[in-house]
Amino acid sequence: MTRILAIQSRKFRRLTGFLGAAATALTLLTAPQPAFAQVTAFKQAVAEAASRDEDIAAYYRTHGYAPIWTEANDTQRARRAALMSAIRAADLHGLPVARYDPQGLMETLKAAQTPRDRGLAEVEMTRVFLQYARDLQTGVLVPSRIDPSIVREVPYRDRQTTLTDFIAADPTPFLRNLRPNTMEYNALMREKLRMEQLLSQGGWGPAVPASSLKPGAQGAQVVALRNRLMSMGYLKRSNVMTYDATLQDAVLSFQKDHGLNEDGVAGPSTMAEINKTVETRLQSVIVAMERERWLNKERGARHILVNIPAFTASVVDNGLVTFETRTVVGANESDRLTPEFSDVMEYIVINPTWTVPRSIVTKEYLPSMKRNPNAAGHIDLIDGRGRIVSRGSVNFSRYTERTFPYGMRQKPGRSNALGLVKFIFPNKYNIYLHDTPSKSLFSRDVRAFSHGCVRLADPFDFAYTLLAAQTADPVGYFKRQLATGRETFVHLDKELPVHLIYRTAFTTPRGHTQYRADIYGRDGRIWDALSKAGVALGAVQG
Repeated sequence: MTRILAIQSRKFRRLTGFLGAAATALTLLTAPQPAFAQVTAFKQAVAEAASRDEDIAAYYRTHGYAPIWTEANDTQRARRAALMSAIRAADLHGLPVARYDPQGLMETLKAAQTPRDRGLAEVEMTRVFLQYARDLQTGVLVPSRIDPSIVREVPYRDRQTTLTDFIAADPTPFLRNLRPNTMEYNALMREKLRMEQLLSQGGWGPAVPASSLKPGAQGAQVVALRNRLMSMGYLKRSNVMTYDATLQDAVLSFQKDHGLNEDGVAGPSTMAEINKTVETRLQSVIVAMERERWLNKERGARHILVNIPAFTASVVDNGLVTFETRTVVGANESDRLTPEFSDVMEYIVINPTWTVPRSIVTKEYLPSMKRNPNAAGHIDLIDGRGRIVSRGSVNFSRYTERTFPYGMRQKPGRSNALGLVKFIFPNKYNIYLHDTPSKSLFSRDVRAFSHGCVRLADPFDFAYTLLAAQTADPVGYFKRQLATGRETFVHLDKELPVHLIYRTAFTTPRGHTQYRADIYGRDGRIWDALSKAGVALGAVQG
């Protein structure tokens, strides 16, 4: 961060000198004109230019068209310098510098030789300021326009309030503090700078020319693997040509940082991640920074964080992960993807029934029951009043997906698709966390198999962690409810925020960055959109 601040400071000093001269020029050029004419021409120009933006127009109208930027006093000179410094350094945040056009803005100021010119320049600076503020606070992109399964509600700030607060503040700290005030965002900024430095130095060198390597292997491919891991910081320098215990330990460390099964074998999945380029990782970091801006709000002193591509669900207390478990998430199919959103967990259901979603009933079970009426016999067929219907009384072949009049429901029990407990945060997407009888899936590297809900590897321990906030004996309490075999609703005394996020790059408490595969291709689409908006991969020189 010291390097980042130094860069910003140098840019600020260069700009201050120029902008001071520009302000003096404005004063000299407008001075000979009658004061009333100047004011009138300025206000008319501001009103005209601001009319294209309702918020800007409302602000200036409310404040008598008074200038914010273009007078030749110390206050407005400081605002101009602070804004110019910020937008010139916007790439530090992975923002599109060209969107703010700092050079063009400077030229507009230099060319402002009349009150009308000054009024037009005034509004343009306000427009750039508001664009930069929104981009830095809450992101460059609108998530749902990039991917329909990103249904997150971005916490946009009121633009007039942002402008009012800026005018009342010290401009440089105000602009600096627009970014998310989280340890994660700061750590991602540091990782971005590190990756840019690596990029300028040629990256991690050649890819390993092997699809897989095992301990005991020898030869040039092992040397290439060793060299790659050395350049990544997982190995000290050596020239050993054998896949020995030291190399195996380095592979294990790499696997841990990339969410892979930790066996010390550089198999196909591990090798694919080892051969990812610096450019690819840098893209992941920039996308993660954009995603962090989308979630720039209070997340709750205690909250639940589900990272979809990391296949983890965590309980976070005051910024620290106090519990974490593996997950299975939605399969990579259009109607099974786990969406990204935030909501509030209200209750736990012990011994849940499973009311089968309509889409599963009609698309999966109905075709099976047409072939065999007793298919999925462990699940009850129910009518519109919730009564169990005999399979023998139904001619399944008569119905289509649209006309099928029945639902399906599975009784509580160990074989229930939801397992023995589920965690509910009511939402229109019908997504929740739950147990599962299919435990074998948790041993896989890629765990995208569900219909969209999130399955937990350790659901009982997860429940104990949540219940500990409201009972002295969470384990005993849970087991007593479980032993009844009856569906039991346990309301949380304090509702818990739940955030379903998608991060292929994220940091550990010690600031170390981990990476995951882009299982749904969402980050790739976000990067393409950021790139189209003007975000570029930079390389720090020197």
